[in-house]
Amino acid sequence: MVGAIVQARMGSTRLPGKVLLEAAGKTLLEHIVERLHYCKSIGRVVVATTDNSRDDIIVDLCDKRGIEVFRGSELDVLDRYYQAAQFYGFDVVARITSDCPLVDPSLTEQMISFFLDHPSEYDLVTNRHPLTFPDGLDVDVMSIASLAQAWRNATESHQREHTIPYFWESGMRVFNFECSENLFSRHRWTLDYREDYQLIKTIFENLYVPGYPFSMHEILAFLESRPQLSAINARHRPNHA
Repeated sequence: MVGAIVQARMGSTRLPGKVLLEAAGKTLLEHIVERLHYCKSIGRVVVATTDNSRDDIIVDLCDKRGIEVFRGSELDVLDRYYQAAQFYGFDVVARITSDCPLVDPSLTEQMISFFLDHPSEYDLVTNRHPLTFPDGLDVDVMSIASLAQAWRNATESHQREHTIPYFWESGMRVFNFECSENLFSRHRWTLDYREDYQLIKTIFENLYVPGYPFSMHEILAFLESRPQLSAINARHRPNHA
């Protein structure tokens, strides 16, 4: 089974509680889960939060909304992913972080399908090595065997905290999905700062329709029609002078 695991916690240092901020009548965490459910390849979507008591509020929300939730280590996120995947019996894991509320179901589905079509060729299919899609559409797809290999062997603290670096740092087989033009340099849709939330909220409140998963291309067209919006969080883009 292919399972999507969304890591989420309340303890973000730059924008505390960001996963429970709201847009278009729902928390951003609910939007992520809903968007992932549009991926036909994904059998289950699980929120992986921490065993820290401040994340009880995430568990409460998931329980109320019928979202499956797993609790694990706060700092060893690699362990949290591995234990969640083991608990739910996932053969393939799609990793999504809670700072990506605009995760694109179509792109995610393409990446999962590519991984499933090349079962013995790659340990990881990602779109982050290097980043070419708009920041905030990050997806990593891996087998449980590859995840277990990283879990057993990763020793550096950043490899445990960020889950994926071990894959490329140790020479595992990685395929990177790339955008034909480098949209990463011009579009920031990730959620780290108050300005990011302002932009993401505006996008949801203009494009969200229940039952319809608006796409990356629709977001790009919307922002092209309102170029002033992309300026909201421009100072946090990597190329901003």
